[in-house]
Amino acid sequence: MFGRFTVRPSDDGTNRFGVWDGAVNGWRATGIDDEGKARELASDLDVQYDAHGPRAADAVRHVEPALRVQRASWSDGELDVWVREHGEWIGRFRDQDGNVVWVPGADLRPL
Repeated sequence: MFGRFTVRPSDDGTNRFGVWDGAVNGWRATGIDDEGKARELASDLDVQYDAHGPRAADAVRHVEPALRVQRASWSDGELDVWVREHGEWIGRFRDQDGNVVWVPGADLRPL
């Protein structure tokens, strides 16, 4: 699994979400009303930070404008950033419903 940040239901008993920072074992953000927005924040933080701190500048490549791609599972979406993790490039893939997942570069194809 890729990523330092994960989305979890808030601890306060509401229907809200938070972003958990696995490196420090604590909340990075809480009280987010929409799970999709929480996932977006978590993925933005994963672009900025790896397990040890700020990500090296040469380990991030932004794709502007976002590139239309297809995952190996045959779903279409957009790629907007690459992150190098343990020597492998991983792309941030956003499907047609706006869901964000990290996909190994070998599993992505341009449309």
